[in-house]
Formats: sequence, structure tokens, C-alpha cells
Amino acid sequence: MRTENSLRRALEAGGTVYGAACATFSPTMVEVLGAVGLDYVWLDFEHAGPSPYDSTVFEDLTRAAEAADIELLVRLPTPEPALVRKVLDAGVRTILIPRVEAAAQLRPAVEAAYFAYDGEVGDRGVGVGRSGEWAGYVDSFVAGEDDEVLVGTMIENASAVENIEEILAVPHLGFAFLGPADLTMSLSGGDPLEKSPEAVESAVERTLEACLAADVPAGRIRNDPEQARADAQAGYRILRIGSDAGAVRATLGDRLDAVDPTRSD
Repeated sequence: MRTENSLRRALEAGGTVYGAACATFSPTMVEVLGAVGLDYVWLDFEHAGPSPYDSTVFEDLTRAAEAADIELLVRLPTPEPALVRKVLDAGVRTILIPRVEAAAQLRPAVEAAYFAYDGEVGDRGVGVGRSGEWAGYVDSFVAGEDDEVLVGTMIENASAVENIEEILAVPHLGFAFLGPADLTMSLSGGDPLEKSPEAVESAVERTLEACLAADVPAGRIRNDPEQARADAQAGYRILRIGSDAGAVRATLGDRLDAVDPTRSD
């Protein structure tokens, strides 16, 4: 069983990583995305997919990731410490915490990912799971696991942007990922359909500047290659550049139009 988190290693080395969402939650697609050469697969358990509380869901997904030499980046539905522990014990190494508005809300979720935390005993328990090779308490596992876990947080609401410096100061926070769609709604002034591009852009810029100052890798979604390259040059180090469903629709949709243009009429 592979234990090293290549995503964390790449970020620690100052690199930029690229991934894609897997809307199908298919182990086969995880292998395909790995074969493409991507660094990670984004699995959004907040908005779709099976229940992350069922740890057996991750068995085939983690095996596929290991076979294809790609990391899973799992977006949880809540910042619940018990769920953090359960997903990590299932073999996932990288998790993303949503719905965070302040450091006090984020810290318990990050602490739940570590056996040792901020100079004290952490809040991760020792149990039998795939991450420990089903062996339960193994000294080598407990000693090494904290070096492989990577915990990030979504920055997706006005409160998080307002508290960004304190959020980024949470010990052992590995990265911050911008959610511009939810951020747009949060800054809409009560009307979710009211767009405020200037306010959103200002919030995005403040978040990136804070991440760069705190040396916390920042991430965002960019499906356009030119925008992705520009963001990488601007300092973003975790970029999601597409999805399995989107790629199928775009590629086969264009191909079908080329074969039979009447289909698009």
C-alpha cells in the first residue's frame, strides 16, 4: 500500500499541481485521470456522490489512485472532526474542509487529522482502517501519518475572506481553495442572482495576497488553459482544470457536431 502523499510533497517543494473533478466517483475514471498525468482527483462529497460516512466507499477509489499514482482530494460535506478521522482512516490523505467562516471553526477539523498537533497531542484516534493497513495500532503508522496528511479549507463566503489572516494561521493548515461561485452568492447582498464582480474580484485578490504572505498554497478552478497558466504565474499552486463529465460533454459534443451538424440545430 502506498503511503506517501505526493500532493503534499509537491507543494512542500514549491511546485504547482493540477487536477480534475471526478463527478462519476468511478475508480475506473480515477485510473484514467492518473494515466493522463494529473496530480490529483477532486471528489466532491459535499454536493454529490455516496455518503462519506460509509468508509467502504473509499476502498476502490483509494486502490485506483494508488494503481494510477494519483492523489485523491476529498471535499467533505461538513467540518465535523469525526468525519475527518473516518475519511482519513479509510485511506484518503488529502481532505478539504468546506463551510468555514472563522479560525475557531476550522481548527478542530484540522486537529482531528493529526496525532500530534501544535506541540500537543492531536485529536486523531488510533483504529483499524485502510490507512493503517488494517493493522490497528502500528508504531510506524502513527509516527509517519502526520507527515502525509494534507488538510485544506474552502474560502467561499464573505466571513472567511474577512477572517482570512486568522484562518490561514491555523496550525498545520495545508492549503486554501477559493470557491468563487459560493463567494459570489455570499457577496450578493441577499439576492443570489445578483452578481457583484468588483466585490468578488476584490475578495479573490485579498485571499490570494493573504495566502502568499502566509506561505499557504492557494487553489482555484480554471477550465481555460490560458487562465490556468496566468493563475499559476500569479501564485496559485493548486489548479483544478476540468472534470470527467465536462470533458466528455465537450469532446463528444464537438465531435458529434462535426459528424452531424444537424444535431445542434
